[in-house]
Amino acid sequence: MQPHVMQAMHNWRMAWNGQQHRAQEAFTAAFPALTPADRCQCFGPTLRWERPGEGQGKVCLDDHGRATIEFERVAKAAVGHAMKETWGADWFDEGLGGFAEAEPGSYHYEDEQSYAEYQFDVHDEGTVTFGISYVKIDDIVTILDVLEQALAEHRAA
Repeated sequence: MQPHVMQAMHNWRMAWNGQQHRAQEAFTAAFPALTPADRCQCFGPTLRWERPGEGQGKVCLDDHGRATIEFERVAKAAVGHAMKETWGADWFDEGLGGFAEAEPGSYHYEDEQSYAEYQFDVHDEGTVTFGISYVKIDDIVTILDVLEQALAEHRAA
């Protein structure tokens, strides 16, 4: 490879690494419980969290610059508030009250334009396990921020 091409690739790689680092900073600013994972779990940088009574999960980037969030056993009221604030109620056919009032079951949506995937499993005991995959970083930061606010209100109650 020619030296100027090698330099251009090096510059691109450095910029890409910087973007990934800044995305992780945005994720943790929005959801402070996130910490770097011991190993990559999504073909890119991965952050994890776990809080007894609140849930656990991960946020990661793939090598195409898309973000994925996978959270388990999060309070249904908090998820419902976050989803309603972010997308409004009944966007995923969960009912007019949003996920806070959704019946137990699975809710799935695929965006054919962006290839984003949304999966929500509402559990009988009042929690939700959900995954939002292949979306823009700012969409994940938005949902993380609103979810953190909802969980903070839940903690204070």
